[in-house]
Amino acid sequence: MALRMVMGNEAAVQGALAGGCDFYAGYPITPATEILEEMGRRLPPRGGVFLQMEDELAAMAAVVGAAWGGARAMTATSGPGFSLMQEHIGYAAITQTPCVVIDVQRGGPSTGLPTLPAQGDVMQARYGTHGDRPAIVLTASSVREAYTTTRKAFQLAERHRTPVVVLLDAVIAHMREPVELPPLPEPALNPWPGSSGTEPPFGAHPFTPFGGPSPIVVTGLSHGEDGWPRTGAGQATERMLKDAIAGIAEDPSLTQGVERYCMDDATVAVVAYGITARAAHAAVETLRAEGERAGLLKLDVLWPLPEAALLEAAEQVDGLLVVEMNLGQLVMPVRAVVGGRTHVAHLGRADGLLLSPDVIARRLQALTASVRS
Repeated sequence: MALRMVMGNEAAVQGALAGGCDFYAGYPITPATEILEEMGRRLPPRGGVFLQMEDELAAMAAVVGAAWGGARAMTATSGPGFSLMQEHIGYAAITQTPCVVIDVQRGGPSTGLPTLPAQGDVMQARYGTHGDRPAIVLTASSVREAYTTTRKAFQLAERHRTPVVVLLDAVIAHMREPVELPPLPEPALNPWPGSSGTEPPFGAHPFTPFGGPSPIVVTGLSHGEDGWPRTGAGQATERMLKDAIAGIAEDPSLTQGVERYCMDDATVAVVAYGITARAAHAAVETLRAEGERAGLLKLDVLWPLPEAALLEAAEQVDGLLVVEMNLGQLVMPVRAVVGGRTHVAHLGRADGLLLSPDVIARRLQALTASVRS
């Protein structure tokens, strides 16, 4: 492997191809356009299919259709396009369709701040569609992680038969870092495995038969285990949703999606993700040099929220500081999980500017002083 400068969006494409992606449908939008451009350049020579659709609604619909045709399918977008995709993401969830959606976050709402970064799609990634559904939302804080996270997204989509969202931000997507990425395997244009309608590895509810010999109806209506509509079978639908959500919650590759830095003796800690976690890491190093026992919980998985790690930290530290580029989306579920075991403060902004290590360090110091007084 050769060390070279790679952009975050390019690394995500490499991760998708390494994960077996052979179908991409999308629509150009800042700051995710490089993913579309790279897929258009690299996917067809590998025998895959690339489509630029007329809008994001059509792109997500094409992804669902391609997955049911046997492809490992993906799309990428940013905030406004992600909003447009929500109906079909819900459709993918109820039809148990494995697929991957990358959302490179920018300032919003609406057209908002097209060229400035944000982390304001946290709640939309989990609750953007109506009704209850299983949700897997991953994030990355480096170019290397843009690769590994996207590759992992295809594995999780396949394992749990559900759409998986990769939340990047405009900084991670556009920054370049020296990384070593493994060479791509030879294309293996095979359908998603596990298509016989057998038990999933987590949970107890059988998946709708996927690519098997029996005919089924792929519909947004509630369905039975045989894949046929059961609009009056509310209990079966509830059981399917509960089992799918429980299966995700039991997957150790998700529940352990936390990186701990200087947490062994920490008395105060930051909770962060994406580009903000990098600034938080530098802030913790600064405070450590000044004699403060600060730590960091870097979340690689946002949904399902890593509750065990948060509870463990809450029992240890005097306070947690949730740092994010929005006005308070992740801090609400963190407070709900912690349940008053420790003080949970928030540091956020939504003006398209980054939170600097110095600002985070001083806010941590203020938190330490307040909990000790």
